[in-house]
Amino acid sequence: MTRRPLLAVDAPSLYFRAYHGIPEAAARTDAGEPVNAVRGFCDMLATLIRTRRPDRVVCALDADWRPAFRVALLPTYKTHRVASGDREEVPDGLAPQVLVLLEVLAAVGISAFGVAGYEADDVLGTLATAAAAPVEVVSGDRDLFQLVDDGRGVRLLYCGRGVARLEDCDDAAVRARYGVPAAAYADFAALRGDPSDGLPGVAGVGEKTAARLIDRYGSLAGILAALDDDAAAFAPGLRAKLIAATGYLAVAPQVVRVVRDLPLPAHDPDLPAAPADADRLVALAARWNIAGPARRLVDALVTARA
Repeated sequence: MTRRPLLAVDAPSLYFRAYHGIPEAAARTDAGEPVNAVRGFCDMLATLIRTRRPDRVVCALDADWRPAFRVALLPTYKTHRVASGDREEVPDGLAPQVLVLLEVLAAVGISAFGVAGYEADDVLGTLATAAAAPVEVVSGDRDLFQLVDDGRGVRLLYCGRGVARLEDCDDAAVRARYGVPAAAYADFAALRGDPSDGLPGVAGVGEKTAARLIDRYGSLAGILAALDDDAAAFAPGLRAKLIAATGYLAVAPQVVRVVRDLPLPAHDPDLPAAPADADRLVALAARWNIAGPARRLVDALVTARA
């Protein structure tokens, strides 16, 4: 019998998407508190559980959204998203909802955790590497294309256009999208750059050029080695651009690559057949005006376990 998948959910990716996808004014408590992110997240998670029918679910959290080891390598990492000090810029209406959301997940019985000093991406990378396959990673973060591994049975359910328009990606899908295999995505992203993470990339090197370089030389290490080979043919000016960026290219892949060997806290990934604390869930649903989403989430559990 084929085992059903572990659904490894990038929780920040989903709750930010839920917050921005549903206007605050459209989802409030009787006291006027916004609950748009909570309602949207619960409905997205319910849809995923109902349609993917996993037997395990884990929601990964950012214990540190901008880890010191990545900033030490690349000081520009996520600098444009810093509100003050080293605090992430989060809408005022979202921050309190994250705490409510975590209470809801605990009452339902779905594991949600981060690891000190690391991002949710690193928790997902460790789950994709160490958990029993198959694993379906859910995220709108392009960096997680690197986790796709047909041999291990790891797919990315990319929700860049929302859960309703989910893209189920294996290695062929990554190749079709970017022209590189999933295993080379981190090197490709370092070359191309990613403004959303503060990665400048190599000046003048876009997606097509980055893909051609990876295809020809196999990896970023292969590209850098070819720079020392006078016989290697680079387009006019490209060699100079790559040489100018060697300092950046020496560290960028380490920033892009997710950690795959974190010591994860003890947790139970098994999908519950019923809420772990039904009374608490009923109380939360009443307090936060989320009875509908809570019911749909519980119904999804029943459907998936059937």
